[in-house]
Amino acid sequence: MFVGGFLLFAAVIVWGVGLLMSPRGAGAAQGTEYVREVVVVYLRNSALATIGLAALSAFLLFPERRPRWPARDWAVGLLIALLALTSIYQLVWLATAVVD
Repeated sequence: MFVGGFLLFAAVIVWGVGLLMSPRGAGAAQGTEYVREVVVVYLRNSALATIGLAALSAFLLFPERRPRWPARDWAVGLLIALLALTSIYQLVWLATAVVD
């Protein structure tokens, strides 16, 4: 239970840092276009790590025997779904919009 919660917390941190590093927008200064590829690779790896950590935490947080408090299950399940779906969207967006 502790390890699953810790991994879910790590997934949220990785997801948040990847979200803050987003290369969206044209606010880049002149002459810094070469950094864009590095940020794209970092975002791709961040999205893959988020999906992996969320899947592993889901495996550890949902044992075969169900607890008596289903609200916790719904909240954790929705958080894991949000992390996974936004990471998949980020991967699709990086493949279609950012990489030329």
